[in-house]
Formats: sequence, C-alpha cells, structure tokens
Amino acid sequence: MRPSALLPSSRSRRLLAATLTGALVTGLCMAVPLSASAAELPAVTAHYDMTHAGNQLLDISGNGRNAALTGFTDASFADAAGDAVLRFKKDGYAALPKGLVTGTDNAFTVEYTVATQTATNQFGWVIGDGVGAWNTTALGNHVFVNPRSGESAYSNAVLSGIRVKSATANGEVRLPNGGGLNPGFSTLTLVGSGNTLTLYRDGVQISTVTHTYAMSSIIPTGTTLGYLGRSLYTGDALVQADVTDVKFWDVALTQPQVAESMPTAAAKAAANEALLRADLLPTVLGSNPSASQVTRNLTFPASSNGVALTWASQNTAVISNTGAVSRTVTTDTPVTVTATTPTGTVITFAFTVLAASPSADLDAISLASRTTENLPLVTKGSVNGAAITWTSSDPALVTPTDAAYTAPAVGSADPFAGGGLVARPAYGDGDRTVTLTASAVLGSTTVEKSFTVTVAEHARSAPDAGYASAYFKSDGDEKIYQAATSGNDFFTFSPVNGGAAVITSTADTKGLRDPYILRSHDGDKYYMVATDLCISCGTGWGPAQSEGSLKIEVWESTDLVHWTRTNGQNTGITINQPAAGMTWAPEAYWDDELQSYVVFFASRLYSDASHTNSDKLYARMFQVLTRDFKTFTSPPASWQDTGYARIDSTVTKIDDYYYRFTKNEESGAAGTLEAGKDIFLERSKVLTAPTTASSWTADPSQTWQLTDTRMTSLETGQSGEGPEIVKLNEGDPNNASGDGYVFLVDNYGAGGYRAFATTGAEIASSSQSDRLSQRANWNVRPVGGLPASPRHGAFVSVPQTVLTAMHDWTGITAVDSTTELTADGRDLEAEVTAADGGDVVGTVTFSGGDWSKTVALHDGSATVTVPAGVASVTAEYDGYADGLVATSTSASVELQGGLELEATAATRCVAGKVQLVVTTRNVDDQRADAVLQTPYGGKNLTLVAGASVSTALSTRAASIPAGTLTLTGSAADGSTFEGTFPTPAANCG
Repeated sequence: MRPSALLPSSRSRRLLAATLTGALVTGLCMAVPLSASAAELPAVTAHYDMTHAGNQLLDISGNGRNAALTGFTDASFADAAGDAVLRFKKDGYAALPKGLVTGTDNAFTVEYTVATQTATNQFGWVIGDGVGAWNTTALGNHVFVNPRSGESAYSNAVLSGIRVKSATANGEVRLPNGGGLNPGFSTLTLVGSGNTLTLYRDGVQISTVTHTYAMSSIIPTGTTLGYLGRSLYTGDALVQADVTDVKFWDVALTQPQVAESMPTAAAKAAANEALLRADLLPTVLGSNPSASQVTRNLTFPASSNGVALTWASQNTAVISNTGAVSRTVTTDTPVTVTATTPTGTVITFAFTVLAASPSADLDAISLASRTTENLPLVTKGSVNGAAITWTSSDPALVTPTDAAYTAPAVGSADPFAGGGLVARPAYGDGDRTVTLTASAVLGSTTVEKSFTVTVAEHARSAPDAGYASAYFKSDGDEKIYQAATSGNDFFTFSPVNGGAAVITSTADTKGLRDPYILRSHDGDKYYMVATDLCISCGTGWGPAQSEGSLKIEVWESTDLVHWTRTNGQNTGITINQPAAGMTWAPEAYWDDELQSYVVFFASRLYSDASHTNSDKLYARMFQVLTRDFKTFTSPPASWQDTGYARIDSTVTKIDDYYYRFTKNEESGAAGTLEAGKDIFLERSKVLTAPTTASSWTADPSQTWQLTDTRMTSLETGQSGEGPEIVKLNEGDPNNASGDGYVFLVDNYGAGGYRAFATTGAEIASSSQSDRLSQRANWNVRPVGGLPASPRHGAFVSVPQTVLTAMHDWTGITAVDSTTELTADGRDLEAEVTAADGGDVVGTVTFSGGDWSKTVALHDGSATVTVPAGVASVTAEYDGYADGLVATSTSASVELQGGLELEATAATRCVAGKVQLVVTTRNVDDQRADAVLQTPYGGKNLTLVAGASVSTALSTRAASIPAGTLTLTGSAADGSTFEGTFPTPAANCG
C-alpha cells in the first residue's frame, strides 16, 4: 500500500489536544524519543476508536471497514474523558472484516491501546480464523497479542506470537517475554516486516522474533479477517480488558512512526483517570447505597487498574484516611476525599456522611413474616451500630435478648445474645404469632420498633428411606446435577432430572461448583450453598484465587426438586470481605451452643482490598454465622490459619465432639500433616474454636486436635479433596452395626468421588497412636454405586416422599394412609398410619347411621364412645391442612345392640320447695340394673323389660336452674348404657 499522510479523526484531534501535567505524562507512559520532525504516517486501512452504532464498531478512517459486534450492548461502552472505551468483560467480541491486512507480503502493523488487570489465556486481537483445539487443523493459522498472560512463562506479561501448522508440529512461534503493560492504558504495537515480528509498548520495542512463515498462509479466504477480544483456541476466555483505540496498516511502520501514531500519554492518562473514578466508586462505597448516603466504612484500595493510590480525607474526624466513617455526627456532613496517583493526578470524591440515628438501624432489620428457624435478632445495628435489645410478647415461643448473656471463653460469641430462639408448636398444633419489639439506643436517643412474626408449627417428619446427592461434573461443566438412590442403600445412586443439570447459573460468574446440601436443624427443609466460580468461562486458577467471587450461591427446598434463592434474587450473597481473594467450597453445620448455622469456606486474604501484596497468600478457612441463610455475620472470623494452605472442610458431630475433615492444600507436608493434597481429621468440643496449628496433643476443649492425616492417597493412589462424611440410615444394608458412616473423597484428577465405609466409633477413637486410616479395615470401596463423574458435592439422607419426588422429578405428593378401627363394647379406637411410617395428624370422623363425630388424632389415634342405637360404624381419616397424607376409611365395625334406657324429668312444688320427678324406662327386652344421678341426689334402680319407674327427689330449694342428669345401666348379657338427659328449671317462690 502506498504510504500517505494519516488524517486525524475528531477523536484523534481530541487525543492530541488533551493535556496533563508533565509528571503525569512521564509517570503513566514511558517517555518516547522522537525525531526533530514528526514521522510521516502511512494511511490506515482501518481505525476503530470504539465509537459504535448498533452492532457495528465504526471504522473512522473513511474506508468503511466496520467490525461486527457480538455480545455487547450500549452499556458495554464507556465515556472516559471524551474518549469512547469498549469494556470487554468476557462477554463479547468484534469480527474484523477482510482487507485490513492483505497478505500479499509479510508487512503489517496493528496498534492496540488497552488496560487490563486480568491475566489469563485470552487474545486481545487476532488475525486469522478457525476456532479449534490446540494442535489441530480446525485451529486456524494466526498471529495474535494477549495483553496479559496467565501462563507461568509469561505471567502478567504481554504474550504475542504467530502460528502456521505443519503436518508434524503445531507451528507456534512466540515473541520472548518483554514484560507487562504500563500502569493505566498502554499501546501495544505489533509490526510484521519480512520474517520478523516486533512488539512495541508505548512506542518502545520490548520484544522481537524471527520466523519462516508467510502471512498468505494466515489471511483467511472468507469475509472475516480476525477478531478483537476472541481467541481461536477452544476453551480460552473472551478477553477482559478496556480498549480505547485500535488501528491497522497493511505496511510495516518504523519505530518513529509507531511512536507518532499512538495516542499521547496525556490522552491515555486522562482516559485512565476517568475510568479509575468510575471503577473506584463502587469499590469505595462498599455496602453504602450512594456517595450521598454514607453510614458504613468506606474501602480505600491501595491501587486500581495497576495504578497506586494514596488517599486523603478533608475531614478525618468524619472519614479517616483509611475509610473509617464516624457514627457520632449529629448532622449530615459533606466530606471531600481524594485519591492521588504517584504522578500527582488527583481524583476527587464528594461524600455525605448521614447523621447517626438508631431509627436507621431498626429500619435495616428484616425479619421473615413466617419462620421455621431461630430468628436473627441482632444486638448491634448494621447502619449506625446502635445497641439493640429485644422483648417478646411470648418468651416461651421466641426468647428475648438475655441481659445476663456472656460470651464463651472459646469460640464465637452469640451475636444475638440468647434472643430469637424459637420453640415451634408441635406438628398438628398450628402456627402461632408473636410480637417482637426492638429497642435501639444510640447516645441519648432510644427508639423502638415492633415486628409481628408467625412461628410455623413443626413440619411432618418421616423415617429416612434413601439418599440424595448434588455435584458438578468437571471444570468444563460447572452446573449443579443431582442424583438419588433407588432405595435405602447408599450405593445405588442414579441421576435424576433425566441426567440434565438442575441449576445452571445465569448470574455472577455464571459458574457453580462444590454444591453442599444441609438438612435444616428441624429437618423440614434443605439448604444448598455453592461456590461462585467459572473456570470454563476462562478464569485461570491464579485469578480465581486473587480476584475471585466474594459471594456464595444459596438456595432452599423442601423436596430437592424445586430450589428458590433464600434472598429472593437471581444473585449470590456476599459473605466475604473486600480483602479476600476468593470464597471456595462453602459448607454449613448446626452449632448446638450458638443455636445457629456455621458457614465455613476457604479464602485467600490480602492486606487490603487492593490485593497488591504477595505475601501470606496461602488458603485458609473462615466462618460466619447465619440463622436464615439470608443474613450472615460480618466480617468472617478466622477459623483455620496454621500458616499452611488448607481448604474444603466438612463436619459431623458424634456424641460431644465435632469431627472435621479438611484438605491439606500444600503440595507436600505442612508441619504435622505429612502429605499434601490429601485429607486430615481433627476434633473439638467447640465448633467455632479457632485452629492455629495442627497438633496431636491440642486440647479439644480449646481448639481442634489432630487425630489423623494422609487419609486417602495411600489407598486410592490419587490426590483428594472435597471430603464428605455421611451417617447411614437405619435399615441401610451397609449399616449392619447401626453406627455406619460413609466417608467420601473427590479424586479430582481421576473421575471424582471414592468411598470408604467406617463407623462413628472408629472415627471417634482415631488418635496419633491408632489412626483410623492405618487400620486394616480402612479400605477404599470398588468404583460403582455413586453418581457418574461426581465432583466435589454433597450427600444427604431423605425420607421416602423426597426420594419419590426426585425420581419422578415432581413435587412431594401425599403418601397413602391406612385407618384401622377396633371396638371394646361401644368404645371405638381408630389408628391411622402413613405408608412411609411418618407423622399423622388431623382428624378422624366416626359415622354410623344418622350419627357422626369428628375427633382429633393424638399420637396417630382417636377414640369415641358410640351412643346406643348405632349398630355399625366406620372411621374416616380426614387428612390435615398440609395435604401430605392421603385420606383413608376403615372397614365397618358391627356393634352389639346395647342396652336401651330412657329418662324424662319434671318438677312440682311441695311446701314452697321444688321437687324433681324423674321417670326412668327400660325400653330393652331384658332386665336392667340402673343408677340415676342428679345434682339433688340419686337412686339405684332395677328395671324389668318394658317397665317404668318414677323417682321423686327433693331439691330443698325454692327455685332451680335447668341442668342435666345421668343414667347408667347394665344387663346380664354385658351390654351397657350411659346417657345424659336434661332437667328443667323451676320456681316455687
């Protein structure tokens, strides 16, 4: 192409006109020596300044070579000091049209202005087409630039190369490592000339390589020349970077031309400053809703986008230089905060700190309107830190704050100070309502707020009849799958939902790993937590630990088929702190002392939210508390920090001790732990007790005592993680001892979970001198009986209703019932049993002829006395409001005829006093002995068949109210009678 002068676009003119201080220019971009007169630039074949229209990235050169956009929206484009920036977030790419580089010779130039902190397998741009696997012909020949690589040999450095496959080799030739990007925006220019590729960073050569390839072997024959933001390697991520300018030439630029063409350092610094401000504000605000509504501490990161920052507050009494926010201000107070770069650029933020008010703390409290769990009755306000105490209208139903509560010497304190403990009504007794009143005190101000909560009755329970599992399959299949056993045999798992994924994430990182299912403390629901991580989306393991999600994904279910988010939103819940690098493999366990769930997870912890330090970055375990899996204590408390990497804890309780299985994440021994990438066992009487060392002699009442190590690799021959421990159900054929457990380890490099059979007694007796894993009966089971390809998941016991629901992939349906009716004379008892052996509540209706009576069940039975004259009775179980047990009707029971007696009462006046006259009649065909009883006396009677007897009883009163008398009788054949009859009122005054 014939060289000619490059006419600047309006954006180029803005870049040339932009100015900053000399210190900023020198600091943010390496100074470039220029010739005395500007180098003449050839005409570009395309210039993309990131302006767009619809799905087109516009070519502003006048050549009309627009690039087609995929995956982007208008929100993908930002305005940075007047410059358009396309924010690639691994969510889109641009397809470059043919003609930018022709391939008639090896001369070309690509200028690419970019900023990114993401180091991974990604292409900033590529010339070439054909997406495919490594070292295959499906992968097209190409030349590329990765602005920040995650590979060990190019860690955080620019990676560039050319590839033309031959029959015997993949054919990739890489430029040597020349270092990484400069702070902020850097311009990377790759120049091809003959058999040489030369890479420039901000106009200075950083790497070069020679090769033997021809661009004619690379330029595609189709309409697509290549891509911005898309790799040709299958599985590589789309790029994550900010791009502000891209130019193409079909000629090789000289070094002076490279330096002349690129955006000025001042323009790049201005764009970077604008993006810094936009990117910093959400990080700085943290949990504050806006800059004008600051009540919580701010986060001042030490750097952003590779640029170091120094923070200063104009009023340190209100906002400190570290971001601490005062809660003693009595009026809304504006404060200016500045962030300064090493070059003197000042970024200004205007905040308003709201006056402290205890009302804000009460308004921030959200309690469920109906609860099945203990309530999180916080004692410290989340907004202003007010001291909060609670009273209860029914302390026997929900406890108030305990004024005498003291924190334990070991383990976490109860953040609710004894308040919020719920005593649910028994199943069948119905829900009950309570009013809880919170009193918040801040300074001299006290305010109150009441909450009405319905406490749910206990749910129906039934014996466990099988097991369920949840898991993900691989680094390339990060969705949640489920399986269930065919019955009450742990080793009979098969997939449910037709083998399809049960939950696929569309939020956060869009990846779900390490699902864990916990049955609620009362047993009537299940919670599931999972890691928010997507390796298959292109996240490298390094970034996954340094910049990973601070959320966990949380759901609840009653049938393990239908899952709902506990927070009611399509997003996870942030439980980790800004200084953390990741939140991995969350699990939970009930704490008997705290009467709360303890959620624990692995994390890397940095010195601050900037994540700039490189020391002490081993994984360690943290824990938070929750009662509803919606609100969690903050910040996380250190649970396991021994100076060595450890992840993946799981817990079970046997008698008075909690037993914890954890993975040693070190590649080798970790102090007392003699093997890396394997499982070890500890015990403690306090679930939340901190661990600072792995010790065989530790006091388990104060910390966690080591009782076994290197538990699996000697048996499986594989590294293991994701341990799980499952208590076997009664009746499981694998549980002959009645104390059976299955221990599982995820052999992540060899197909997933393997199982060991053991008992609670064997786990509890493990010690340094008699280790569980060194006993003769500690053997890995043969492969089989578990879900296919189960990676780091969960296993939980379920009743028959849930097992059936999972296999049918429907909701829970009513189980059949049987009603048995027995008679003892005229006393009848109905017993109702459910097919699954679970609870039965509700009512039974006894019926015979025109008579019926409905009686509530107690312990599955109901009784009634049938009146005379009813000869045949049936009992029907009417069910209960929850519809979990189907109705049923008994066979009819024939009753003996029974003795039939009658009584009528009348009054008369005798000497001013009322006399009660009772006529008793035997309407049966046999003689009867009877007893008449009234409030005024009684009489024993003998009545022959068909006879009547009148009895006069003096009341000794001038008037009497209406009342009743009773008549009982028996006959020689054993038949009896018992009846109640009315007596009239009378007045003889």
